[in-house]
Amino acid sequence: MLHPWIAQRTTTFDSSGIRKVFDLAAQMKDPINLSIGQPDFDVPEPVRLACIDAIQSRKNGYTLTQGAPVLREKLQQRVDAEFGHADRKVFVTSGTSGGLVLTMLSLVNPGDEVIIFDPFFVMYQPLVSLVGGKSVLIDTYPDFRIDLNRVADAISPRTKLILLNTPANPTGVTATAAEIEGLAKLAAERNVALLSDEVYRAFCYDEPFLSPAKFNEQTIVMDGFSKSHAMTGWRLGFVHGPAAVIDTMIKLQQYTFVCAPQPVQWAGAVAMDVDVSLYLNEYRRKRDLLYDGLSDLYELIKPRGAFYAFPKAPWGTGAEFVAEAIRNQLLIIPGGIFSQRDSHFRLSYAADERVIERGIEVLRKLAKRQASS
Repeated sequence: MLHPWIAQRTTTFDSSGIRKVFDLAAQMKDPINLSIGQPDFDVPEPVRLACIDAIQSRKNGYTLTQGAPVLREKLQQRVDAEFGHADRKVFVTSGTSGGLVLTMLSLVNPGDEVIIFDPFFVMYQPLVSLVGGKSVLIDTYPDFRIDLNRVADAISPRTKLILLNTPANPTGVTATAAEIEGLAKLAAERNVALLSDEVYRAFCYDEPFLSPAKFNEQTIVMDGFSKSHAMTGWRLGFVHGPAAVIDTMIKLQQYTFVCAPQPVQWAGAVAMDVDVSLYLNEYRRKRDLLYDGLSDLYELIKPRGAFYAFPKAPWGTGAEFVAEAIRNQLLIIPGGIFSQRDSHFRLSYAADERVIERGIEVLRKLAKRQASS
């Protein structure tokens, strides 16, 4: 029974299943952990030193809600250079998750529909429910490609927003140039907002990153430093888009997050000049190690971005297979957490190569166990 003080809106979704796996990992001795969606490299030293210097220099108070000029103006210059839009404004958020919350609060009215591609990042559907919206899920199995005809058919008079995440969590799939351009133009034609979650844009292994904002000047873009610079705990993101939308988000930030942490913003300004291509190359190698080690036994779309793979369970449901993997000390995430389907599981190869190799060994044994039974 719901406690009488608890708001009804909180009952529309459960706690993240990923957190349950993280809690399990804390209790296990020497687990093979391929569950965590954060980089395994450290924050680059110049960024760490910049944050320490900001703290020691007593840059510890509130900043402007829209972001400290040292970071926000630098971001604005970069965004202007990339897109050249007359009406594209940037502001700094408390992580990309904070940006996502503010976007939903700013755009989605109760009863509005939000188109989400299934499988999807765990926060998308609960946040739509939290603001009273309705998620319209478009199934992308088995190859996780975007069918523009299905998107067009899904758009209704109630559609407010389309949510695109490429490179994608949990699949690691990157949308093609044709899919990105087509979706951007479709959203513009139908006067539907398009939100592009680009937090993994630094990790594209086989082709350059492409934003739908190149084709649709009204696209709202979320980005941040958590994945590209391993700053997951620092909570530093940014959003850019049409000024009317951004100004509304800034107003809401004033009454929610207030501002991103000031020392972290000074560090973010330094991070913008740090070359992270070394990490890209390392993760490309890890991607190849994982794919080559599993693709002969698993139905697996080769990841072309982020640091995830999303294989189909070779037997049972995704949850059943993950339970057996955990009994073998391997921590992975059941695909049903990210989807209406319970047929796959997520691996993160943001891990030491020796851990990845141990995980491959367990997964090969599990697949062969069923094949021989």
